[in-house]
Amino acid sequence: MTGRSKQANKSEILAKIKTLPALEPLNEQDLKQLLRISKIVRYDPGALIVDEGDYEGWIYYLISGRARIVKKGAELATLQRTGDVFGAVGNIETGEQAVSVYALDETICLKINMSHVDGLPTENRYVFRYLIFRGFAEVLAKRLRITTDRYLKAKEEIERLKKKRR
Repeated sequence: MTGRSKQANKSEILAKIKTLPALEPLNEQDLKQLLRISKIVRYDPGALIVDEGDYEGWIYYLISGRARIVKKGAELATLQRTGDVFGAVGNIETGEQAVSVYALDETICLKINMSHVDGLPTENRYVFRYLIFRGFAEVLAKRLRITTDRYLKAKEEIERLKKKRR
């Protein structure tokens, strides 16, 4: 890749980061500060991004590509929208990663270490934490809706099978 296409690619990535729903409220200066404590990481297809059971404090925002979420070998979901979040969102309670995440295609993520956020000046620390945890709340609410729907469908199927046995 030439220097020019790398620069164009970097500009495209930065433009996408500015549109992440969780980061939209940030002004240019705050966004630059957040990017200084973050990493933009590119993963090859099939690469392990997050390993179930590991202890880490990274939060990942999907910039491009697709990522597969797996729990104990079973695929749970595919993330493919710019701004989808994973990583530390699953380990708020235990500190341990609840799932594994694999890149399905070439995948680019914004990777933020929560311990670096905690080291920011007080005002920025609270702003960034608020935005990150608000994003978590939205993700968890969506996942709860999906889980509830699956539970209700499974319950209906169990009842249907019970009636059929009788």
